[in-house]
Amino acid sequence: MKIAITGKGGVGKTTLSGTMACILSKTYKVFAIDADPDMNLASSLGIHTEIIPISRMRDLIKERTGAEPGSAFGEVFKMNPQISDLPESLSVKYDASDNLRILVMGTVEKGGEGCICPASVLLKALMRNLILKKDELVILDMEAGIEHLGRRTAEAVDMMIIVVEPGLKSLETAERINKLATDIGIKRIMAVINKVSNQEEEKFVSQKLEKLDLEVLGSIPRDETVVMADMEGKPLALYPDSKAFKSIEEIVENILI
Repeated sequence: MKIAITGKGGVGKTTLSGTMACILSKTYKVFAIDADPDMNLASSLGIHTEIIPISRMRDLIKERTGAEPGSAFGEVFKMNPQISDLPESLSVKYDASDNLRILVMGTVEKGGEGCICPASVLLKALMRNLILKKDELVILDMEAGIEHLGRRTAEAVDMMIIVVEPGLKSLETAERINKLATDIGIKRIMAVINKVSNQEEEKFVSQKLEKLDLEVLGSIPRDETVVMADMEGKPLALYPDSKAFKSIEEIVENILI
């Protein structure tokens, strides 16, 4: 199963991605992929050692594509680089069980490089491999624009989850993501409501999502434990009795069903 998680910045998609990955890794082998330019997935899992994003690995990019990152326009490079060994060799183990591995993609940062450059070609090839070729369960922590997903790759994503918090801006972002995801061929698009303070807020968001034809997988209450875990640099999975963690467990059960 391949699951992409997206939403407006600050809605809690990284916390959901990391916690889902921890829960699922108790039963399955999981690749947690940080495809967000903010690159916070590892720290949300309590991993604070520096992980160099693949987009910044200049020697690797040159080796696999035949060209330097940021090379001059018109320079010839491989459009289908060999990357099948990279998920294992570049990923970081979450714990000794080796059931959960984290891969930080990074993003093409230099202005003017555009989408057809050695770094972006390598990232897109790696993303295709993870989604189309890997047997493991893959959780993708995406940015709202979901630029890493091309049309053919997107068609192989089993589910996209849009995280929404109470508020019109978050709902407007969800509407845009829903349209974009539909346009590139994602068949199953669902929503998770996060940071819910009361039933009125949940009802308000649920009604708006229903108008967008977005099914709600579940809702996560506003929980100070999430804030505390973030401040302490610990994964929410270390607080299994928290309301937020229990809600995410229920969401995972709904996904598996």
